[in-house]
Amino acid sequence: MAMELDSIECVSSSDGLDEEEIPHDNLHHHHHQFSSAKPHNAAANNNGRGAGIIGIPGPTAIAPATSVHELLECPVCTNSMYPPIHQCSNGHTLCSTCKTRVHNRCPTCRQELGDIRCLALEKVAESLELPCKFYNLGCPEIFPYYSKLKHETVCNFRPYNCPYAGSECSVVGDIPALVAHLRDDHKVDMHTGCTFNHRYVKANPREVENATWMLTVFHCFGQYFCLHFEAFQLGMAPVYMAFLRFMGDESEARNYSYSLEVGANGRKLIWEGTPRSVRDSHKKVRDSHDGLIIQRNMALFFSGGDRKELKLRVTGRIWKEQQNPEAGVCIPNLCS
Repeated sequence: MAMELDSIECVSSSDGLDEEEIPHDNLHHHHHQFSSAKPHNAAANNNGRGAGIIGIPGPTAIAPATSVHELLECPVCTNSMYPPIHQCSNGHTLCSTCKTRVHNRCPTCRQELGDIRCLALEKVAESLELPCKFYNLGCPEIFPYYSKLKHETVCNFRPYNCPYAGSECSVVGDIPALVAHLRDDHKVDMHTGCTFNHRYVKANPREVENATWMLTVFHCFGQYFCLHFEAFQLGMAPVYMAFLRFMGDESEARNYSYSLEVGANGRKLIWEGTPRSVRDSHKKVRDSHDGLIIQRNMALFFSGGDRKELKLRVTGRIWKEQQNPEAGVCIPNLCS
């Protein structure tokens, strides 16, 4: 459920000093009809291994034999079948998951299924070696049939899910395509630079819902980062939370660090950490409390005044950890 904002100002600068107000209209959630592209139409990686998923074809590869694929395709769910593969007395097959869904009746001839295994087809599957289903996205690997599924769940070439948390968006794609999607369809604010200075304003902070307030995308070090800020209930306590996600894989995210700071009246809270990959869902990161968490009373104290209006300023920076070859330690590399 989206939360309507009374007023939110977002300012960002490459040096952390200048401020520029962003119209409130840009911060409302937008729910658009957007058709998910099929994963085999484009690349799913942002490191030059393939092209964008939306309307741009990826590299070619030899597809597995159609006839064999058809034999191993469940007629109900159309997914590949894995043991136990069931069959009726007339030889029609289906997967074990769908067997319970069809109430033990063959979906092809309506005969009772019983507990007949198609051992011959299971043996055929054992002998196969097939390319990863993301071969059109650039994955060159070939696996035995029964190992293929496990690889595909962690394949580096698999598409990324849209990181926008304000709606149940089903769009997938590579990083450049998702950045364009966030900008054009979700109207997310885009900023260049590794420092930021945001002010969040809400007239009635007593209204706390489980809803995302804001997503901002930053471009620095040739990469993209998503800054999330939101309000939700942590147990019985209403809290505000800010955290950063890296638009790429976890192995790359570990090369960066970030800090967030909020404070006023001579007091401050500081958070330092490593951005989480967008492979981890927004909900997973939020529920792990991996970010700057501010209780509402503290946030109102930082807001000053009569504590009836939220005026919270969050500043931060992103830096890249570089290995010092002589000392063997990591040193921060601040963007210029």
